Amino acid sequence: MEIKQLKCFLEVTRTGNFTTASENLFITQPALSRIIKSLEDEIGAPLFIRTRKKLILTDAGRILKKHALKIENQLQQLDAELDKMFMQRKRQIRIGLPTITNSIFFSKLIASFHEEYPEVIFLLEEDGSKPVEEKVLNNLLDFGVVVLSEENENLDSIIFVNEKLKLVVSSSHRLAGKQEVSLQELKKEDFIMFDRDFVLRNLVINSCKEAGFQPKIISETSQLEFIQELVAYNIGITLLPESTCIELTDDFKTITVTNPEIEWNLAMIWRKDASLSQIAQEFVRFAKEKLSTANPGQDSKSD
Repeated sequence: MEIKQLKCFLEVTRTGNFTTASENLFITQPALSRIIKSLEDEIGAPLFIRTRKKLILTDAGRILKKHALKIENQLQQLDAELDKMFMQRKRQIRIGLPTITNSIFFSKLIASFHEEYPEVIFLLEEDGSKPVEEKVLNNLLDFGVVVLSEENENLDSIIFVNEKLKLVVSSSHRLAGKQEVSLQELKKEDFIMFDRDFVLRNLVINSCKEAGFQPKIISETSQLEFIQELVAYNIGITLLPESTCIELTDDFKTITVTNPEIEWNLAMIWRKDASLSQIAQEFVRFAKEKLSTANPGQDSKSD
């Protein structure tokens, strides 16, 4: 039994004749008759008693009408809810942000966009770069801000931050008085790290391996505040982006890392094949303009 059959059946019951029903449905009368006949064959009983003056519903017809009206009502509710959802989505932009980033710059971007499009609602979600990227790929987020590790052929991106990682230690740590250290000097240190959802973790581990050692990780977390607390109590050390280090208090010392320097690229990503809403497309244009102006040396990987 198909929705089209039920719609035709209900239209016949409303108009009381096949001629008017077929005109309202924009199909020929013979075509309508075939649809009703196929419905009767499927049910196994006639739906109408045809008299010269009018059509009368049979017992099977009355039962079918009762349930068809319920189905029609449910379909109307479904259409209304879907319309409401799509209208809301047209005015919403879903963005995933990593907890590690200094959010001030991106907040300014959102604020500037909101001045031009005050009706747009931003739904922000914090997570590690890997989960954010997965959610963008699965269309659970429109955009993501991630630590860019390697190119993904299914994603477009704009790099808007390129900076170095710095060593962060407690002000009472033995290295606190140094201006710079080589990565190899940290061989015997205890590392406080972000968990496996964060690309930053891989950057640090791979760089340590290049320097000839496997970092000794004594704690992992997804919370920047917890990392800072452990470092402040001199339980271990960590490496953080320069922009994040700016917000640190006097309880910490930041030290330049050399041999090798560890680069950290922050990018806004979105799906290449996604059917972005008009407002989301405008946000891409706006972001490209603002981010390229703020960081003229950065490259856009978008098409």
